[in-house]
Amino acid sequence: MTNAEAQTERARVLPVARASAVRGRVRLRTLSNLRWMATGGQTTALFVVYFGFGYPLPLTQCLACVLFSAGLNIILALRYPPSHRLTNREATVYLAYDVLQLAALLYLTGGIANPFALMFIAPVVIAASTLNLGNTLILGAIALTAASVISVAHDPLPWSPTDRLDLPQLYQAGLWASLVLGIGFTSVYAWRIASEGARMSAGLAATQLALAREQRMSALGALATAAAHELGSPLGTIAVVAHELERVMPPGSPEAEDVRLLRGQAERCRMILMRLARPEEGLLGATARLPLCALLDDIADTYRGDDLEIVIAAAPANRNEPQPQVWRAPELLHGLGNIIENAADFARARVRVEASWSPTALRVTVEDDGPGFSPDIIERIGEPYITSRPGDHALGDTELGPPTAPMGKREGMGLGFFIAKTLLEQTGGTVKAINPAGGGARVSVSWLRGEIDGETSPSRTPED
Repeated sequence: MTNAEAQTERARVLPVARASAVRGRVRLRTLSNLRWMATGGQTTALFVVYFGFGYPLPLTQCLACVLFSAGLNIILALRYPPSHRLTNREATVYLAYDVLQLAALLYLTGGIANPFALMFIAPVVIAASTLNLGNTLILGAIALTAASVISVAHDPLPWSPTDRLDLPQLYQAGLWASLVLGIGFTSVYAWRIASEGARMSAGLAATQLALAREQRMSALGALATAAAHELGSPLGTIAVVAHELERVMPPGSPEAEDVRLLRGQAERCRMILMRLARPEEGLLGATARLPLCALLDDIADTYRGDDLEIVIAAAPANRNEPQPQVWRAPELLHGLGNIIENAADFARARVRVEASWSPTALRVTVEDDGPGFSPDIIERIGEPYITSRPGDHALGDTELGPPTAPMGKREGMGLGFFIAKTLLEQTGGTVKAINPAGGGARVSVSWLRGEIDGETSPSRTPED
């Protein structure tokens, strides 16, 4: 996968996760359309009652309330684009206005005795399905307060002048109670349904991210196998040529030392490629267990040199607690090996690898005295194709620079740390990278007890 493809994948998947994590975002057009429907229904009801049935009501004041809502819609349409999304606070304010406007109309037309008092439920249900819990409770409190006020203070219900309609106080109290219960029940139901939908969306987004990550890892595995087969022959030729050059070089010459180094590095590359081409052989090592510090020393031994000191230190929480025996899982060996190797590449003179353990957790910390992580990438370390500029510290860089570039100064693809982090997370580890206050770079990996020192190797499932 190329850098552009990785960015495209993130651009496709991450907005889904962000959208599922942010509730309370509703489009202004949605509320405006609902308000237009409400004003149309209110106007129709007023005209039918006043002109159709001939019932007396304060038509001027009622139409003023309706026109005010229509004017608000027009102002919002002129001020904001149709795709404008409201925050929780803005949506709560607009829905609260709808509740108060309805309360004003009901006050002028009979209070909760008016059959249209049922419409108090609509704004609260909309809030429960789109806003967060706090704003929903605020809007519910406003609706209940308005319903309570117009239940005791209101103009007479429009009715025929020749007939008298007096509703008993107990019946009106029942109307109020049913309205309160209706608002509460429908709001709670809408909130629960919306919350479950949001959790499902978040789970789907997380699944998509995990699948995309696994697809990238599968692609990298296939690429590694293909590269192992393709590069095997050229490296064999390099080793043979280096061996012949070493034979003809005068003993003790500076060039002879360089040729021996070249041959040794070519042989090392061949061994690495052989392991990549036959990853199943690495599972054999998962059957063995070693003390944690011994495992770290075994991994670090490959990267020690005359000008570099790699120190393995133990820091148990309790001195009397025995050192944990960890599995030599391929994921563990490659992940920790990559981190130690790149720390050694960028260290000036010293790398410290510290193992600490307690009854509940294990931790391995790798710290070097190099220049530290680049500030441009430290927040994104662990993502694929994230690398530092030439000369900056980026644990996990896959070196592709020219052969004349010094160690730790070559450009990289930014895949090494991504691969190492993914492999270590497959063993249950948590990887963190920081620049400590004293300088250099520090990478720590933490596990719960039993994840790499349990009865079963982290490379194997219980069915194995």
